[in-house]
Amino acid sequence: MVKLEDIAGLGLLQAPPKTDSKNTDLERAPSNYKSLNTFALPKARQYQQQFADIYFLRLTKIKPAVEQIAHEAWDDTVLGGENAKKVERVLDVRQGELCWVAGTVYMDMPLKPSILEDVSKDRWISAPTSVGHYYSEDGKDQVMLEDDSGRIRLVGEPLKNYFLVTGCIIAVMGTENANGEFEVIDLKFADLPPQPPRWALSDKKPKSEDVSMVDVGSPSKKIAIISGLEFSGFSTAYSAELKVLREFLAAQALDPETQSNEQSKISRLIIAGNSIAEASSSDPHSNNPNTKTHAKKYGYDASAYNPAPSQLLDSFLNELLPSLPITLLPGANDPANVSYPQQPIHSAMFPESRYYGPTPTHPDQTGWLDATTNPFESEIEGWRVLGTSGQNLDDICKYMEDPDRLGLMEAMCRWRCSAPTAPDTLWSYPFQDDEPFVMKECPHLYFVGSQPKFGSKVIEGPDGQIVRLVLVPKFSETKEVVLVDTETLDVSLVRLSAAS
Repeated sequence: MVKLEDIAGLGLLQAPPKTDSKNTDLERAPSNYKSLNTFALPKARQYQQQFADIYFLRLTKIKPAVEQIAHEAWDDTVLGGENAKKVERVLDVRQGELCWVAGTVYMDMPLKPSILEDVSKDRWISAPTSVGHYYSEDGKDQVMLEDDSGRIRLVGEPLKNYFLVTGCIIAVMGTENANGEFEVIDLKFADLPPQPPRWALSDKKPKSEDVSMVDVGSPSKKIAIISGLEFSGFSTAYSAELKVLREFLAAQALDPETQSNEQSKISRLIIAGNSIAEASSSDPHSNNPNTKTHAKKYGYDASAYNPAPSQLLDSFLNELLPSLPITLLPGANDPANVSYPQQPIHSAMFPESRYYGPTPTHPDQTGWLDATTNPFESEIEGWRVLGTSGQNLDDICKYMEDPDRLGLMEAMCRWRCSAPTAPDTLWSYPFQDDEPFVMKECPHLYFVGSQPKFGSKVIEGPDGQIVRLVLVPKFSETKEVVLVDTETLDVSLVRLSAAS
């Protein structure tokens, strides 16, 4: 027997016995969708350039907004009969003078990975860091502020009220002490960027004369977001839940009324990364004595490749795509580049479902299968949507002992940067002409996938911006699907279960 539990308040729903499918002729709600190429890399990529250009570009883009807020807050500040004045560069700070300056935060942490240490130890090709955290428990971590002129250490009680990571742009007011440290009195950041109105980029905005034709009492459309499907090369403990998930998304579960009023209103599915499981020694493909060979010393070992996970994912997509458009983000475990931003999973990985993607004659048109980047930005039902598969948030969480993940998502929005720790501790492409991680416009919906548990909150900006933040849990661990209402951006959580 199949059970679906909507833990947002619909109660426990139990599927009735299967009925004749001829009597259930459902129509899927259409999806108004425009994918943006904000994080697409050029085809001709260069890796000889320095990563420092990313920080200079970020500082150039965000610093004016930070300085404007600092001007408004500190221009009339007088302490001890001295007016706070602005200095242009970090090295212009003078001992005993009350001033303020804007720059880039750098966290000096002994446990952070260091490329200089790798080179000194002759580790020329280092693997991505696998340490559990960067913070030290003995208080040796230091906060620095830097720009193109130099770097100065920040100290002071106000720093305890803020969470900072390498790469965020801030302004600080204070004075330099006898030890050459900057005693911080107050701190400011850019806050939320300007937010575009709904339907700003779409030509499918509903006409005013059509509003009277809409049934006000009918359920609004939904966006389904899942993450961490983790298909593997062997039978999983949640195979039954994956089957229930397919039936739920295809509007084939529960009673006809629920199918019509709830499930058929799902207009788009977003898969937020980690669709493939991490390689495991328990995979029978790797332990099969008939396939085991000596490891190759050089080059790619084709015998170690297991095609089953990608085949299962392809089959899953192919079953849903005839009735449901899908946006697919790559994740840390998926067959895509490791560095940020991850580029779309190649269509060769989907021999069956790739026919629902862009056609060779119209490669720029978005198909029902939109294999996109991570992070990705789009306009869905008129709302600006920003989403990632989780690496940016997971990396920031390593900077603190007890991370508040929703609070850190809010901090990224107010810093105006979706991946502040790139390229310091989060591998990224060495951009030279643009910094795509800077939030030029404020999203209406910001989600992060592959998280330990579900979470959601709404934050507001100084100019009326409203952002819905969503933590999307790993389906392999929680069996949960996030549904977002396309009219109100309210969020509900559906937990799937299979019971005998």
